[in-house]
Amino acid sequence: MKPYHSTRSRTISCSAKEAVRLGIAPDGGLFVSDELELEKLDVNALVDSDYPDIARRVLAMLLPDYTADEIAACVDEAYRGTFASSEVTPVVKLDGIDGDARAENGGSSAEPGDDAPGAEPDGAAGTPSDSPASFVLELFHGPTSAFKDVALQMLPRLMARAGAASENAAPTASERIMVVTATSGDTGKAALAGFADAPGCGITVFFPADKVSRVQELQMTTQPGSNVAVCAVRGNFDDAQSAVKRIFADQDLSSRLAERNWTLSSANSINIGRLVPQVVYYVAAYAQLVRAGAIAAGDEVEFCVPTGNFGDVLAGYYAKLLGLPIARLIVASDANNVLFDFLTTGVYDRNRPFFTTTSPSMDILISSNLERMLYHLSGGDCELVASLMAELAEKGRYEAPPELLARIQEIFACGWASEAEVAAAIRACWQDHGYLIDPHTACGYHVLAQLPAAPTAKARVLLSTASPYKFPRAVAEALGIEVPADDFACMDVLAKETGTTPPTQLASLKDAPVLHDDVVDIDQMGAFVEQAAAKL
Repeated sequence: MKPYHSTRSRTISCSAKEAVRLGIAPDGGLFVSDELELEKLDVNALVDSDYPDIARRVLAMLLPDYTADEIAACVDEAYRGTFASSEVTPVVKLDGIDGDARAENGGSSAEPGDDAPGAEPDGAAGTPSDSPASFVLELFHGPTSAFKDVALQMLPRLMARAGAASENAAPTASERIMVVTATSGDTGKAALAGFADAPGCGITVFFPADKVSRVQELQMTTQPGSNVAVCAVRGNFDDAQSAVKRIFADQDLSSRLAERNWTLSSANSINIGRLVPQVVYYVAAYAQLVRAGAIAAGDEVEFCVPTGNFGDVLAGYYAKLLGLPIARLIVASDANNVLFDFLTTGVYDRNRPFFTTTSPSMDILISSNLERMLYHLSGGDCELVASLMAELAEKGRYEAPPELLARIQEIFACGWASEAEVAAAIRACWQDHGYLIDPHTACGYHVLAQLPAAPTAKARVLLSTASPYKFPRAVAEALGIEVPADDFACMDVLAKETGTTPPTQLASLKDAPVLHDDVVDIDQMGAFVEQAAAKL
């Protein structure tokens, strides 16, 4: 059974396990399945299920060649006792998010069908009083206080069984996997936490030097583990991510690594094994809303998703394909608003200034997972996807056909927040709700305030992607708190002023020894991977 194939060619096909193990298709495409809509979730049957049970059911649908026992073992290892909340990703109710959250200078948002970028739809001056209730889906209760934990506690378990000769067995010494990942901030630490000392695996993480928060950097550079390599690169995330893709395409490097029994794979959301677990928390959030009486089973919900690489919101689209009643998915961007421009005009153009913002995990101009969305909404047109990706590689831009853009806009709305608007959203959320949010979540909060609810939506859910304590300086400054020079002193001040508590795993970084201090140029990344494999 080979349900997965490349977005760029159906001739390159593989099983789910092979897709997880390889990470990316040999032609540079991403693995997709045409079977997503063949089987539908029984939403009513899931309402009273806990997170592990929902995860088992969703993963069984999306990864069909894993046995039930394998999936059950993966789920138990990933989610039993590893998250601070028994719900894993709890839903918290806010009063309606309305126009009070917007910055003085308005904002940029677009609903499907808006005529121009930045156009404010009718009613954007404030959410109507009869609009549905708003909720926050907290995705930051895992080991590294970021949403990536949900998938990256699962991926190592899936990968360990992807090449197993027998059920629940880890790869042998001759089947070692070298996971190579570029991170804009959160993926790196979550991947390191998931793969550290994992049998049969090594992990190499690259992050852009001086372009992640101090807390994010320390989370990575203090990571222990006998199979771990961490390196800063001189460049931005897009530079690093493009270099990682070139590493996967380097056949000479792959051959040399194979001589040492290493196979390359990825922990970025280009890996289907990283994307699939993210589908689960959309379903779990819906079940929580039904249990709380906020909606009835079958009611539609809209989700607002802060995203740069498009993986988190694509997982929501996959949940919709599986039958979850989703009215609309709202893409929230920061000042690097390439996704906003694409979703409103159909033109994807990375030839633009790159901004370093207070939401570094969204500082991305090449959104890899958009390729999967283009495939699905073009009706599985591999030739079109391949041609668009070739244009992006050669010219740095492409334009979607009008009929494709129309289909995209039926499902996805969008907006973006400037740095001033991010700070205003953090402040407004605290003042109006007594709820502390990080800059990434603030982008979504601002955008949600700009857009009236979808007509059929009975609830609005904002995905909160990280603990505010990963970005204590930005949060404190937004609240008007005098900020000390040291980030950890800043945590203490923020906690005192707000009466909140920083996660222990973040506060304890202050005294953790730095174990990784390598810095390389972009063109040295392949050599670093090879050196890491030799050491491991």
